[in-house]
Amino acid sequence: MSRPAPRRRETAALVRAARAVRRRAYAPYSRFRVGAAVLAGGAVHVGANVENASYGLTVCAERAAVAAAVAAGARRLDAVAIATGTAEPTPPCGACLQTLAELGGPGLPVVLAGARGARVETTLGELLPRGFGRRFLRRRV
Repeated sequence: MSRPAPRRRETAALVRAARAVRRRAYAPYSRFRVGAAVLAGGAVHVGANVENASYGLTVCAERAAVAAAVAAGARRLDAVAIATGTAEPTPPCGACLQTLAELGGPGLPVVLAGARGARVETTLGELLPRGFGRRFLRRRV
């Protein structure tokens, strides 16, 4: 099922929210601060990365934003923006792509925002072309 692309105003608001929450990231080890904002049902939910000395326990910004949306009752994402401080906008890691796929699907609009206004607009399907999903859980040999 396709979804309408977010309007420019919604996209700009998502990017602003992701950039704002990025400043609150807890990244004492990598110093790689990330902020994410998801649009779900007209509401914006944000998340920042939270590192841990035991690196495997680190929570990525994208997953934190999805968790905030789910905690607010969302079951479908309409768009996501991810902000980093890199010159070239940085895509989500594999775990975050998979988490976004669970509630977003391949048509999910994704905006990657780097430093100094750099931006890439894409879709989850372009970033994760053959993502794992519930359709594979139904297939039996």
